[in-house]
Amino acid sequence: MTIRVDVVRVFTDDRGEHGNPLGIVLDDDVAATDRQRIAAELGYSETIFVEPPRPGGTRARARIFTPTTELPFAGHPTVGLSRWLGERGTPIDILEVPAGPVAVRYADDVTWVCARAEWAPPFVLDRRPSADDVDRCSPDDYAGAAESYVWAWTDEPAGAVRARMFAPAFGIPEDEATGAAAVRLTAHVGRDLDIIQGCGSRIRTAWLPDGRVEVGGRVARGASRALAG
Repeated sequence: MTIRVDVVRVFTDDRGEHGNPLGIVLDDDVAATDRQRIAAELGYSETIFVEPPRPGGTRARARIFTPTTELPFAGHPTVGLSRWLGERGTPIDILEVPAGPVAVRYADDVTWVCARAEWAPPFVLDRRPSADDVDRCSPDDYAGAAESYVWAWTDEPAGAVRARMFAPAFGIPEDEATGAAAVRLTAHVGRDLDIIQGCGSRIRTAWLPDGRVEVGGRVARGASRALAG
């Protein structure tokens, strides 16, 4: 048996470059006990397994795995999967993940999902004096640390941020674009943000009056992969 894995890049910049790779697998194609193995074999920071909406439906279900563990919620997988479903002709309003129902909306080429900050891992928000200080960081600096989101304002009045994320506990020395960390940071500062993370990925967030956070970005298609079942 061969398992098809569609790959997208999530939170690309305005030219469609950069972004965080995401593996997407139809749940019908794998046994539940094989999800963690597949995620580890693919090696992406996250792989998402989806039960698409029923004909005419607008709700889908999904489970999210890093190479080492399952997550109740993550930003770039929910954004990437929602765009992928929309491009297949099955756009959704709600994506059900273990943390809870994620509201989805499409605004031109940007896909937005809505989450609660407490759904995200308890990232250490490591504020630095400048973007140069963020850029000087190395994954080796965080080898024994918890999930760390290193950030600095590049234009505080405009809500512009430079960030990087290190998560050795999840088997991810450095993550290219981390929607859940952006949710945590947005809740921490209580305002909309425009974040450049990693090598140039772009994450946008919106702080909602009820304390929830929307996180959005562009998604680009990549090449499909095939794994042995």
